[in-house]
Amino acid sequence: MAKQTKKDKVVASIDRDANYSFADALKLLRDHASKKFDETLEVAMNLGVDPRHADQMVRGMVSLPSGTGKDVKVAVFARGDNADKALAAGADKVGAEDLMEDMQAGNLDYDRVIATPDMMGVVGRLGKVLGPKGLMPNPKLGTVTPNVEQAVKDAKGGQVEFRVEKQGIIHSGLGKLSFTDEALQANFKALTDAVIRSKPSGSKGKYVRKISLTTTMGPGLKVDLAEVEGA
Repeated sequence: MAKQTKKDKVVASIDRDANYSFADALKLLRDHASKKFDETLEVAMNLGVDPRHADQMVRGMVSLPSGTGKDVKVAVFARGDNADKALAAGADKVGAEDLMEDMQAGNLDYDRVIATPDMMGVVGRLGKVLGPKGLMPNPKLGTVTPNVEQAVKDAKGGQVEFRVEKQGIIHSGLGKLSFTDEALQANFKALTDAVIRSKPSGSKGKYVRKISLTTTMGPGLKVDLAEVEGA
């Protein structure tokens, strides 16, 4: 008889058709997590939208109360006092035309790009560079703002962007498995609440159709929609 592998044991212990509570799903994922590194807990939300239509796009920002456990790299387009404030708040790179040229040369290792309104003439030239990566500053997301100091602090402190993909799915990290259960639950609630509040006018029928939890190396588990108020 062939020896049962760790993967076989994981598969045998999980019912992929079951709807788990957040707590039960998290426990199972913890039980089968790698001991070699701190995996990320991730969520996928399948929504009843077609993002090809403008009135069905779902996009926004949310501050995860427990943070992300990730070092977020932030670039800021600003001059003068605003540049100084951005640096003091922890921005990794601050500049104007010099930063634009650096990005045009392919240096785009950033998780968030922020700009003051007066810098949009410069930033606008980077549309084809930043747009495909989802990094283009946007006033609706708070990344075009005169208050760059607060925007940098928010980005560094656990604020994440969510955006529905072509298939109608939102993916997001919820933090590291080294976080407490309570911390991960708080992040889950903050994100799902924000997505529900962002329900577009064009969405008809059931909005949140499926929620799954997984880890970097783990299986996917369905979460009972009753966990999400208003789903």
